[in-house]
Amino acid sequence: MSVAEKAPSPPLFFFSSSVFLLTLSLLASPSTSDTDSFVFGGCSQLKYLPGSPYENGVNSILTSFVNNAMLAAYNNFTVPAGTTSADTIYGLFQCRGDLDQSTCSRCVARAVSQLGTLCAGACGGALQLDSCFVKYDNSTFLGVEDKTVVIKKCGPGSDGYDSDALARRDAVLGYVGASDGDGGAYKFYRDGSSGDVRGIAQCVQDLSPGECQDCLAEAIGQLKSNCGAARWADMFLAKCYVRYTEGSDHSHGGHDTNDDSEIEKTLAILIGLIAGVTLVIVFLSFLGKVCDTAKEGK
Repeated sequence: MSVAEKAPSPPLFFFSSSVFLLTLSLLASPSTSDTDSFVFGGCSQLKYLPGSPYENGVNSILTSFVNNAMLAAYNNFTVPAGTTSADTIYGLFQCRGDLDQSTCSRCVARAVSQLGTLCAGACGGALQLDSCFVKYDNSTFLGVEDKTVVIKKCGPGSDGYDSDALARRDAVLGYVGASDGDGGAYKFYRDGSSGDVRGIAQCVQDLSPGECQDCLAEAIGQLKSNCGAARWADMFLAKCYVRYTEGSDHSHGGHDTNDDSEIEKTLAILIGLIAGVTLVIVFLSFLGKVCDTAKEGK
């Protein structure tokens, strides 16, 4: 077996870009555009052995994400990376449904780059940017419904009770959460607006239409109960999300640009510090080996 322990990979641990930056979010590099804004990321605790077939499999599946994102907005993969089922790697990528292929491709490439650093050596990892999502693991998750709340963000409440604003919000959430009833192809991505309220919703496309509807219903229910009359809100479950914003001062579901910018600057500084410490450790290890070799030669 090429992984470090003979045990199934535990669930991935997710963290918001707005909380506890010194855990798994610290290696996410700063975004260059709103579509690349960091939302959450997480890694499994189980590690693989360096130089093992599993490591080659991880590199292969991440490369497949980047290559296929040039052609499609979603795909999933199963990569054998050893002799046992625990060495099989499952993965998928998905872009937001309103992106052109070029933007999708750039987003996935950035997500893969960040994930490769964030989850270096981990048997599983997932990362959500504003406009794309990538995930791999040695425990199968493809086609499995998962309504675990990964991250929720609620904006400030409206000034006073605004029944019209709430009615517009509920209308938008009802629209993006409704199943397609016109006989057309099922939509895994939906967006809609009412006045100054805009909402978007998306399921990971390995779900069936029924599972997608179930997931979105749960996300909308969680959003309403947790965020009340907030002017914007995000609710990300493991396999779907719903976001809305009121007004034009927030992008797709309420990321505060100034807050995200400060977070990303902090992450960039932490990346530099960690890279420096890593180089020192590698140098000291190399120096120790040289000294040992010199001693043996005497």
